[in-house]
Amino acid sequence: MLNFTAADDFGRIINPMIVEGQVHGGLVQGIGQALHEDAIYDTESGQLRTGSLMDYCLPRADNVPAFNLSTHETLCAHNPLGAKGCGEAGTIGAPAAIMNAVANALAPFGVTDLSMPATPGRVWQAIAEHSRA
Repeated sequence: MLNFTAADDFGRIINPMIVEGQVHGGLVQGIGQALHEDAIYDTESGQLRTGSLMDYCLPRADNVPAFNLSTHETLCAHNPLGAKGCGEAGTIGAPAAIMNAVANALAPFGVTDLSMPATPGRVWQAIAEHSRA
């Protein structure tokens, strides 16, 4: 993945640097959800086996793409500043965008469906299952 473009409307932006940081953080969180985060339960006890950040990989700055951010200003009519919330905005669209990219990459192998997270093991297993069929 070379670039990731996010376009948002936050109304009047008071502090552009904080908004950019919120969007970057949300995008990385969404990428992590799509590629890494998994809730795995023990089949016998029902105990959550992935209950801490030590149990699965988290995306780091060196394995996420460059972000291109775009904002459009439509003032909010419900407060005097015209501002809107921006917290973790990237988390909404990032998982769908990443999973669509993964689906497009896997289509030549006959893989038409893959659940999140698209871990290397799940991708390999999906390709192996479809190549045997």
